[in-house]
Amino acid sequence: MPSRWARWVVAVVAALTACVGFGATTARAELSLGPHQAVYEVTGGPHLVIDLGPLGRIVSTSPLPLGLGVSVTVQEIPADLTAVDAPRTLTAMSQDLDSYLQFFDSPQQTIDTAARALIEDAVIRAVGAFAVLVAAFLIGRAVLGARRRGELAAAIAPRTWQIAGAAMLVVAVWATSTGSVPARRTSEPAEASMVFAGTALEGATLTGRLARVIDTYSGQLVGLYRNNSGYYTAGRENLEAAWDEADARERAAADVAAPVVPDGADAADTTLPDGPPQPPENTLTVLLVSDLHCNTGMTPLLRTAVARSGAGLVLNAGDSTINGTDVENVCVDSFSSAVPDDVPLVVADGNHDSLLISAAERSQGETVLDGSVVEVAGMRILGDRDPLETRIGAGTTAVREETPAQAGERLRDVACEARDAGERVDLLLVHNPAVGDAGLRSGCVPFQISGHMHKRIGPEAIGYGLRYVNTTTGGASLGKLSVGPLQYPAGMTVLRFDTVSRSFTQLREVTVDPDRSATVGDWEPMPPAWPLPGYEPVRPGTPR
Repeated sequence: MPSRWARWVVAVVAALTACVGFGATTARAELSLGPHQAVYEVTGGPHLVIDLGPLGRIVSTSPLPLGLGVSVTVQEIPADLTAVDAPRTLTAMSQDLDSYLQFFDSPQQTIDTAARALIEDAVIRAVGAFAVLVAAFLIGRAVLGARRRGELAAAIAPRTWQIAGAAMLVVAVWATSTGSVPARRTSEPAEASMVFAGTALEGATLTGRLARVIDTYSGQLVGLYRNNSGYYTAGRENLEAAWDEADARERAAADVAAPVVPDGADAADTTLPDGPPQPPENTLTVLLVSDLHCNTGMTPLLRTAVARSGAGLVLNAGDSTINGTDVENVCVDSFSSAVPDDVPLVVADGNHDSLLISAAERSQGETVLDGSVVEVAGMRILGDRDPLETRIGAGTTAVREETPAQAGERLRDVACEARDAGERVDLLLVHNPAVGDAGLRSGCVPFQISGHMHKRIGPEAIGYGLRYVNTTTGGASLGKLSVGPLQYPAGMTVLRFDTVSRSFTQLREVTVDPDRSATVGDWEPMPPAWPLPGYEPVRPGTPR
């Protein structure tokens, strides 16, 4: 007969195994697939199966561990993506085609997001099931009483191993049966489609009417994928080369400015280090993006810009999505993946975003501004989401009871309270530049960053501060798709912030043009702002 502690260990292990099996085989998540809502469920087979109903299925390798598979049931396109005032035309449907292209261009991002959501749901279900078992055990223990528990223990203890083995067998059979989705019968051979050779869906099999459609239009689909993939690959390579040239120019300028070595001194003491040029002492490097508009093709270029700039902070001035819907969470996931975990990402959502997008950004660890001052990477930042929301076909509406001017006055008051308390904000980050004007004119905001205009403006003096408007990082322009090859130059900005004087000192613009060429500009000094009456201006490097 096993000892008392051994019986407890066996019981706990059996319970945990059952709960983990329950969680792993019943996990589900409602996410997106292109423009569609879709239900993702764990199965017992090792495949990712996308069920498109009468069209057939796409079958590929499962991204889940432990040999578990994923079943995806594609549902409708959400009404807020399709509702327009005018009759549906090919032009109006381009937004849906845009989302299809996002999926086929970067399906791995959708798959990774789904896998993470299923694993999180499985853990929650397993913990919940274990909590239910513990509660049931405690209630049963109290109901039985000590005498009856002793009688049952005496009867069960000699059969501990047999009972445990039988229980594990039952769990295994149950998990296998509940986690399996029977394959739909089809007379077509399940062979890997050659259509997707060399793409992210290589090895996938197609069935039903979908297979014939893909065969008919395969040249166009694969050509579209390869054109988009090759386009941004070339753009990233050109960006790397442009950054090399910019680093070389900066090193050459530093060589010219290097001090003359006096007689008898060691020349090695004045030799500039190899590698990327280093920023001045006490400098925080910041990368600014805005108006990405779900162009996930730019994600690799964002990753390159973060790495090459040496950014210790990334700022997003909003409009990461087009309509702010659930199906666009994959865009948030893609952009967030470009920023390393040890680099903070702060965002002020725009008029094309929504509360749903804000929640998705927070789930990725981003700091979403909400009208209060936050300190990130040593910088005091104030900002908020845009007071307006714009939806395709529905126009622009107010999402709360204040106008952009009133939102600006509210943020101005917060900034002035912080200044009066001796904690002056370093930066106002908003989407619409007009929202920040009140703060700049009050003298309570020294520097404002925004987007929205899809073109660079400034830096320019407004009131007693400086305003800078970033261009569109997604290459978005009015009436043009923001997915696929760029229709408009895409831009980012690298800024330097002096942590002693608490002021922005320099910026450089980074641009990728529609012809895939890239430019990394030289460092530009910040212009002077109008001095605040009674406030002594501070030079970089001088404590405030």
